[in-house]
Amino acid sequence: MSTDANLLPGDAPARLRRDAETLAGPLPPLLAAAEHLASSVMSGEHGRRRAGQGDEFWQYRPSHAGDEVRMIDWRRSAKADDALFVREKEWQAAQSVMIWLDMGQSMRFASDKSLPTKAHDARRLALALSVLLIRGGERVGLTNLGMPPRAGQLQLMRLTSAMAEGDDTSDYAAPRLGGAPSRSRAVFLSDFLGDLGPVREALTRAADRGIDGVLLQILDPQEEAFPFDGRTIFESVGGTLQHETLKAGDLRDRYLARLADRKAELRSLARITGWQYHLHHTGTPAAAALLWLYSALERVH
Repeated sequence: MSTDANLLPGDAPARLRRDAETLAGPLPPLLAAAEHLASSVMSGEHGRRRAGQGDEFWQYRPSHAGDEVRMIDWRRSAKADDALFVREKEWQAAQSVMIWLDMGQSMRFASDKSLPTKAHDARRLALALSVLLIRGGERVGLTNLGMPPRAGQLQLMRLTSAMAEGDDTSDYAAPRLGGAPSRSRAVFLSDFLGDLGPVREALTRAADRGIDGVLLQILDPQEEAFPFDGRTIFESVGGTLQHETLKAGDLRDRYLARLADRKAELRSLARITGWQYHLHHTGTPAAAALLWLYSALERVH
């Protein structure tokens, strides 16, 4: 298998940002979901307002367990039988979205010079999504470096630099949720070809903390087709794993079956933990994958 044919040049941050903004341009800003307001947001001047201005009234809602006594509107509650109501004000806080970007060596693979590497597509999609989120006033963080979620153009530049220059020496990176606030949202972009144990553990812990999210699996077309026959040497991009066979064609059915099982397990993990799963192939329009990410983040709650 070939190694990375599209290593980012010295001006990678600027190029990556231009590429991502071009991809994100046709899509509207992401609107954060109101149900995450109470426990997952950080207030600030970049916060998004759902209704009213300043401290103006928005709506009454029934009181829930955990509401403080000072939040109850006793005048409204007196008009109801055996019910307490909370007077809610405008939605002023922004949704926190944490991104884990797989920077392992396996992501540097491209089967043909005409194709982008998986890493290139992952970086471009992650940054394009960040552009949409930040334009909409959302707070975005990067779990790879424990970068907390923040809003604004300065954060976008931080994300651009980290995504363009970051790298992991391991063949297959494990997902991280460092810096992710409880009840926030998360996005994992990876080929998910390594041990699924860390993925399973990360999603289980996320579910325990009320973190919902999406899994985007990125694969090269060759990894789907397995077009090998005869004598073949398979080697990981990092060079730590190697396997030689004289009859590669005999492995095709087993490989495809295992790949199908892996996709099925990822879908099952996502379903059980309240996440969503999608598959993207390098060489196919990245805008389609970005639109899915955009829509999926609106659906998770």
